[in-house]
Amino acid sequence: MADTWLIVGLGNPGPRYELTRHNIGQMVMDELAGRRREAFRAHKANARVVETWLRPGAAKLVLAKLNSFMNVSGGPVAGLARFYGIEADHVIVVHDELDIPYDTIKLKTGGGHGGHNGVRDIAKALGTADFPRVRVGIGRPVGRQDPADWVLDPFSATERRTLPILVSDAADAVELLADEGLVSAQQRFHAPRA
Repeated sequence: MADTWLIVGLGNPGPRYELTRHNIGQMVMDELAGRRREAFRAHKANARVVETWLRPGAAKLVLAKLNSFMNVSGGPVAGLARFYGIEADHVIVVHDELDIPYDTIKLKTGGGHGGHNGVRDIAKALGTADFPRVRVGIGRPVGRQDPADWVLDPFSATERRTLPILVSDAADAVELLADEGLVSAQQRFHAPRA
């Protein structure tokens, strides 16, 4: 169905990971659900979902937070896509991105996974990498810290000051992508900030 979008915010389950960099995708889902005053409900595809609308009369949105760990995101995403009859080109994946500076949002469809195991697993499960992505920059660690540890750390105090704005901007990017398409969203979010 061209008028229904599955929007998946990647992250890890449980309070230990809730406020970590790796969970920014789930933070964006909370923002989108909060804007609509909706609560997530359990789904048989090992996920929690909100079924809502972009706005009255516009596209239907299925917001999803997975109960699985990041590296095995593919099964639940493929299960949700099958359940709702949504093709890969209408599955928007929102995830953290090491290779983009903090406080930056980039959008793309297809391409490689850039070492992101959640994106890799989703591409494998869907049988294609041609799904749209909202990539939320978390930057790379300074010094010798292992990136695998960095993504599982909470945001720094400095980052937390602007984190609500970043999450809100990423939610705006999702809405614009579903409403007007990739090019329009890229033109807005890839432009240098004034």
